[in-house]
Amino acid sequence: MAVKEFKFTGTSSNGKLVQGTVFAPNVKSAQKKVDDLAVRHEFQTRDLQRRQTYLYKVRHPNGKVVSGEQKAFSSEEITSALQKMGLEVLRVKKKLVTFQRKPPTGDMIMFVRLSANLLKEKLPFDEVLNLLVNDVSSASLKQVIRDLNSDLKSGMEAQQAFMKHQHMLGKFTAYMLGIASQTGNMPEIYEATAKFLERQNEFKKTLKSAMITPAITLVVLVMVFVWYIWVIFPETAGLFEGFGIELPPLTTNTLAFAKWMDNNYGWVMLVAFGSLGALVAFIKSNRGIFWMHKNLIRIPSIGSLLHKLNIEIFCRVFSVLYSGSGDNITVIKVAAEACGNRYMEYQIKTVTIPMMVAQGAELVHSMEAAGVFTPMVLARFRAGAETGNVRDSARQMADYYEKETTLKLASTIEMIQTLVALIITLAIMGLTILSSELALISPSTQDFMNSAG
Repeated sequence: MAVKEFKFTGTSSNGKLVQGTVFAPNVKSAQKKVDDLAVRHEFQTRDLQRRQTYLYKVRHPNGKVVSGEQKAFSSEEITSALQKMGLEVLRVKKKLVTFQRKPPTGDMIMFVRLSANLLKEKLPFDEVLNLLVNDVSSASLKQVIRDLNSDLKSGMEAQQAFMKHQHMLGKFTAYMLGIASQTGNMPEIYEATAKFLERQNEFKKTLKSAMITPAITLVVLVMVFVWYIWVIFPETAGLFEGFGIELPPLTTNTLAFAKWMDNNYGWVMLVAFGSLGALVAFIKSNRGIFWMHKNLIRIPSIGSLLHKLNIEIFCRVFSVLYSGSGDNITVIKVAAEACGNRYMEYQIKTVTIPMMVAQGAELVHSMEAAGVFTPMVLARFRAGAETGNVRDSARQMADYYEKETTLKLASTIEMIQTLVALIITLAIMGLTILSSELALISPSTQDFMNSAG
């Protein structure tokens, strides 16, 4: 859900002006946050304004008329700012439709990757943003970069500035880029984030492209199979029914199915499309996503591959953020959210983290209790804990699983394609047997005479 910025003003008990900003998904949530602040700091709220996009038209001193748009808390704020620039304000009005599409994955990866490269060259971050805003093709990402630049120049903390745009950048990306300036090692974190995004995008594209052809093939196969036994086969086999001869069992059952479809195809279509719609709605719901993620990693071969990919991402993020001392609960939480599996995230947040916080259990024991990590990962983390190199152990596991999943992805795709080919072969065999049975029917002269009589 998009996070919006709200500006509040109020009066303290001694009559002084109080103002500030809060971030919330809607007005109701923002008002609740402001009310809590008012109680805590003892002031009376007077006004709450949401930052919105305004369209403006101005005339320059040389007579040129220019139109544009700008975000502000009120039209008066924009008018005042434009007049201070020596411009004649002709019109300022609120933009009615402010829908922004999420930036394309390619543009996001390019933004993070180029930022990492430029930061390695010791360029200041504000210069990096100024350079990239001109090269990004996505209008929504351009606006995000402009807002980031403006917020950072106004003194806003980097993490707060990036988390404002988590609905556009993604929660993980926004968090990682936000804390980069606090760690003192921005290039490394930007590099790790870029690698994560590239790896995730590459895996999704490879898996998606590999699944499209088998999926289309299976759908067409089912349609052709149903069309043959429902329409084409009855036209041929139905001729023999008039002879009054006994038909083979497979032919008899197929004709019975075709007649049943003729009488009930409306209900069949309704149930089929209704079930498909219900399944899609369930899968898109939070409960459906959780159920799918829980059972997906249990599927033979492909499930193991996806599971190891999730663990790889967890270890990669953990290795970047883990400090080796102090409170690393937030690190584990962020790594769990980044892994891409809701079930694993839930287990880590409800089992691992509570055991560490409430019971004071060690990291490896708490990870083992979650039941979502492989024995190899637990063994490697245990060795790292004993030697004091947990961070290196996490990085090594991430590198290992990255290589393993890359190699196994090709073999998994070949297995899926082989399975589809096998299904096609079995379907063709079934149609061949059915047709062969029909071809063996030989009506006698008596059958023809009985039919004519």
